[in-house]
Amino acid sequence: MIVDDEKLALSRLKRLLNENGVEDITAFDNPIEALKEITKTRFDVVFLDISMPNITGLELADSIIQIEPKTFIVFQTAYEEFALEAFKNGGMGYLVKPIESIDIKNILDKIKSFKVSSNDSKKILGKRGDKLYLIDIDDIYYIKADLDEVIIKIKEADAYVRRKIGDLETLLSDRNFFRIHRSYIVNVDKIKSMRSVEQSKLQISFDGITEVITSSKDGAKEFREYIERRSL
Repeated sequence: MIVDDEKLALSRLKRLLNENGVEDITAFDNPIEALKEITKTRFDVVFLDISMPNITGLELADSIIQIEPKTFIVFQTAYEEFALEAFKNGGMGYLVKPIESIDIKNILDKIKSFKVSSNDSKKILGKRGDKLYLIDIDDIYYIKADLDEVIIKIKEADAYVRRKIGDLETLLSDRNFFRIHRSYIVNVDKIKSMRSVEQSKLQISFDGITEVITSSKDGAKEFREYIERRSL
């Protein structure tokens, strides 16, 4: 899907995508109509202008991620100053107008490198201050809910991702991750040791980091059952 309230820009983007082998394109010059379509149809990639009436591209991106977290979002705009906010809102790319064919080729190549099967490596785009991280799933120790985003713990830093913890739980459903608490998902492969604490909760330690986290009572029970099933 491509969304831009400027019809000439919309037409140009469609032509550039066609030149780079993309034929199945749905175009909207009205972001409200685009949002209605997103609730009915799944799109692999959405190109969004940022400055649009009624709904900005950043707001539209946030809605898309809530509906379909696996959609790749590319922002296009005449203004460079929105870049950090764009990545915060889940953007895979940020193109500054006028966009050229090589810009489209590069972003499509980047998307193809991330669009992988469930058996292949996945990456998550996170941030810390003005630094961006492409996080390998296998490098994650745990994920913690933090208001309207999550904190992903990797060895080097805490990275922030503007997604709900439930979205990450779905994304990682084919990996050895388990939600031990409404606020925590752990990478089971990174666990060093566990011990029971009050109310039969589990206190979990990890290889390579000093942080320790505690499950909920129900989470501990379900996690024990999960481990037992995997051990059979």
